[in-house]
Amino acid sequence: MPRDLQLLPKAHLHLHLEGAMRPATLAELASEAGVPTPPVRGYTSFAEFGLQYRVASALIVTEDHLRRVVREVVDDAADDGAVWVEPHFYPPRYAGQLGSIDEVMEIVLDEGQRAAAARGIGCGWIVSALRDFDPDQAVELATLAAKYAGSGVVAFGLAADEALYPPEPFAEAFAVARDAGLISAPHAGELVGPASVYGALDALGAQRICHGVRAIEDPALVERLAVEEVVLDVCPTSNVMLAVVPRSRSTRSWRCSTPACAARSPPTTRSCSARACSPSTSSCATPSACPTSGSPSSPAPAWWARAPPAS
Repeated sequence: MPRDLQLLPKAHLHLHLEGAMRPATLAELASEAGVPTPPVRGYTSFAEFGLQYRVASALIVTEDHLRRVVREVVDDAADDGAVWVEPHFYPPRYAGQLGSIDEVMEIVLDEGQRAAAARGIGCGWIVSALRDFDPDQAVELATLAAKYAGSGVVAFGLAADEALYPPEPFAEAFAVARDAGLISAPHAGELVGPASVYGALDALGAQRICHGVRAIEDPALVERLAVEEVVLDVCPTSNVMLAVVPRSRSTRSWRCSTPACAARSPPTTRSCSARACSPSTSSCATPSACPTSGSPSSPAPAWWARAPPAS
C-alpha cells in the first residue's frame, strides 16, 4: 500500500545551512543588499556551484539574517516530516563579522535549539572544515566542535573540492573530533572515485560519508562499507546536477538494497548491501526538499546509524 512520504518520520542528515536557504529568503536578502538575486540553477560544474554558494552565503551579514536562515531550515525540515535535522556549518564564514568564532557557533546552536523545540524535533550540527583551507584551520575547527560536543554539535565534516584536496592531510583534525565522541562525516566519493572513499575511511575514520556514490566502482570497497556499517548520505539530484553521473544514467548507475533505499530506488543494473540514506545536500541550489527525490524514504531508525535520537 502506498505510504505518504511526508508523514513518515525522517532524519535529514546531509544538507548545508546556506544551501538550504529558502529561495524567497535569498531574494529578500539580495534585495536588502541592493544586488541581483544569485541564480540557484543552471550551473554545470562543482566550481560553478561553489561560486554560487559563496555568493549566496555572503548575503548573510547580520545575526538576525543567520538566525532567520537557521530557523527556516529547521521549520522546513519539520514541515517535511523530519524528526531530526543535521546541517553542515562552516563557522569561519561569519567570524569577525558577527563576533568571535565561538559566538558565531553559539548563535546557530541557540537558534537551532529554539526552532527545533518549537516544532518538537531535534537539531544537531556538523561543524565542517573546508579542504581548500590549511589543515591547521581544520584542527582549530575540530577543537571548536569538540568544545560544543554534547551541546548541539554531533559530527565533524569535510567539504569542498575533493579532486584538488585529498583527505589525508586532515587526519589530525578528525582524530581530535573522534576523541571528543563526534561522528566522522566527511564528503568523499563524489568528484573522485574509490581512492577518496578509502582515504576517508583510513585517514579520517569515517563513520558516515557524504555522497560516497563512486564507491560502486570498487566492489571490494562496497563490501567494506557494508561490513563496517558505514552509512552513505547520498544525494542523487545533486549528483545529476553536478554531473557526477550523466543524466542518461542517473536512474540506473547504482542501487542500494538497504530498507531505506530499496523501496524508492528505480530499477538499476547494480546492487549493494551498504547502508545509505538520501538527503538533499543544498535544497536552495538543487530542486529537492526533504520529502522528495533528495530525501530519506523510511523511518529514521531503519538507517540512522550513530546519530542521536531527537529530543
